[in-house]
Amino acid sequence: MTAATTIEDPRAQDVPATPGLHTMTRISLRPIASPMPLGFFAVAISSALTSSLQLGLIDGAYRQAVALTVFSAFALQLLVGILAFGARDVVAATLMAGFAGAWLSFGLVTATDAPGGAKVLGVLNLTFTVFAALMASVARPKKALWLVLLVATPRYLVAGLAGVTGVEWLGRTAGALGLLLALVAAYAAYALMVEELRGRDVLPIGRSGPAEHAMHAQLAEQFGALEHQAGVRRTL
Repeated sequence: MTAATTIEDPRAQDVPATPGLHTMTRISLRPIASPMPLGFFAVAISSALTSSLQLGLIDGAYRQAVALTVFSAFALQLLVGILAFGARDVVAATLMAGFAGAWLSFGLVTATDAPGGAKVLGVLNLTFTVFAALMASVARPKKALWLVLLVATPRYLVAGLAGVTGVEWLGRTAGALGLLLALVAAYAAYALMVEELRGRDVLPIGRSGPAEHAMHAQLAEQFGALEHQAGVRRTL
C-alpha cells in the first residue's frame, strides 16, 4: 500500500510547517496486491532448475537452455522489486531486486559460456552471501523472507566455494541446498497467497514485530507515524 500527500492550498508549500498544516493535508492510499508470492515462486522454480543442473539431474550439455530459462526469473523478480518499492516495503524490494540481479548474471554468463565464468560466478555468489546475511539480519520480523534467507545464505556460500575451487562435491551440496531453498520459497509463496485470499493467517508464517503489527493493528495505529516516513517528509 502506498501513500501520497496532497496539499489543498498551494501556498502551503512555500511556508514553514505550522500546527494548521495537518488540517490542510490529505493522505491518498493506493492499495496494490502483494507481489511477494510471485517473487517467492520465481525463486523456487529457478532454484529447482539450477539445482537440477548442479546435481546432474539435467545434463551439463543443456546448461545454456537452463540459463535462458532463468531469464524469466530475472524479469519477474525485477517486477516484484519495483512493486515492493511502490508498496513502501524496502526490505522485500531490496531482496527481490538483488535476486533479480543474481539471476541475470547467472543467465548471461552461462548462456554465453564466458571464459572463466565458473570462477566469476563463484565470486559473485560469495559476495551475494554477504548481501543475503545482511538482509537476514534485518528481515527477522518478516519470517517468510527470513526463512528464505536462512536457506539462501548457505546455499550461495557453498555455490560460491564450488565455483572458486571447482570441487565437485561442493557443487552437489549447493544443488541440494538449492532444492531446499526451492521448497521453502514455494511454501512461503503459497502461505502468503492463501493469506491474501482468506484475509487471515492460515498457514504459519511466524510474523513478529512491525510485520505482525501491520497485519493485526487498527488502521489509525498503523498510519499514526506516516508523516515521518520516506516519500512524505521533505527529505530522506
